[in-house]
Amino acid sequence: MPTPPETARRASFDDWGPYGLLAVGTVTAAGSARLVGMSRGELYAAAVLLAAALLLQLVWGPVTGHRSVPSRTSAGLYFLRWALAFVLTWLNPFFAFYAVAGYYSAGHQLPRRLVLPGLCLTAVTMAGSEVGGMPPRGAVLWIGFVVVLGANIGLVAVFTRFALQEQERLSAQAGTIAELERTNTALQQALDENAALHAQLLVQAREAGVADERRRLAAEIHDTIAQGLTGIIAQLQVVANATDLTTARTHLERASSLARHSLGEARRSVHNLAPVALTVDGLPEALRKTVAEWGERSGVRAEFTVTGTAEQLHDEVSATLLRIAQEALSNAARHAAAHRLGVTLSYMGDEVSLDIRDDGTGFDPAAVPARTRAAGFGLDGMRARAERIAGTFAVESEPGGGTALSARVPLVRDDR
Repeated sequence: MPTPPETARRASFDDWGPYGLLAVGTVTAAGSARLVGMSRGELYAAAVLLAAALLLQLVWGPVTGHRSVPSRTSAGLYFLRWALAFVLTWLNPFFAFYAVAGYYSAGHQLPRRLVLPGLCLTAVTMAGSEVGGMPPRGAVLWIGFVVVLGANIGLVAVFTRFALQEQERLSAQAGTIAELERTNTALQQALDENAALHAQLLVQAREAGVADERRRLAAEIHDTIAQGLTGIIAQLQVVANATDLTTARTHLERASSLARHSLGEARRSVHNLAPVALTVDGLPEALRKTVAEWGERSGVRAEFTVTGTAEQLHDEVSATLLRIAQEALSNAARHAAAHRLGVTLSYMGDEVSLDIRDDGTGFDPAAVPARTRAAGFGLDGMRARAERIAGTFAVESEPGGGTALSARVPLVRDDR
């Protein structure tokens, strides 16, 4: 995890700041030693204390492990540095430069309960320096010391309060950010799981669709091609046993008609076996061509409309909707006897809707033959297709009132 800029700056000051303050205090104290009247003994004492302060700073980092967190060790070192700075400032007020480090480092080197006492002790050192050195000489300087100390402690209290409030605000902000990160992580996991479930659902839908197509094709072969071939055989048998040419010619024409009809049904079944149109065009254009070709074949006025903004859908979603449309058109051609038919494809945010309406004879949905449902095609087949990709299918119809079919499926985009 990257180090925040504020933490990096603080660590840099903890490493080098006290050295700089000690150096400034030493230079200014040396220049003012004669002015403040330091004796030879005080000079020797100051030198020893400076060596001790330098040694303290050298061992500070290794002892604390360069950690900017409060501990007993860092608290002990803090108060030891304060004692050295206090005595040095007693010897020469200009050593107060070194004591300034106590203001900066109390917040992250002392436990919270010791922060205010540590700052107050530093304020005592600074107040002594500001009145000319310790101890104050005379009643006036003592009074001045008390006043200056009170001002320093007052400022310390005010700024400490502000610092604590800012720290609490930052802690609350950090907690909020952490909670948002956890929420985003959980949301991303949910989205990933949802995407995986969608992918699994589409795979299952594709596998189920293969089986469904086999059942549908078997039923179509039985209901159209096989029956047509049976009829042709029956007509040819009549021809074979006919005693006059007229009867033979009539039954041959019927056999020829049945053959043409069966050929047309075979071509239609092969055309619907796979959504070939989707290999070239998107779903809207494939539906448009399918509806137009169906209208030309059936002689019914057929219209196709797209609403919303068209998007590139997942292959399985496009194939499912095209299959439902093909099945609905096939049913309409067989049973509806309609004059007009409309197909509408609607893109609605997170859903896609396919609606097919005709003005045909209509029917009672509850009265659909049980054998049709068991075969797995027709209305139940369309419903099963939609439900396999987490969609819904609805039918509204009544005898003489036309039919309306509606399939609504999730809008799953093609991410390729």
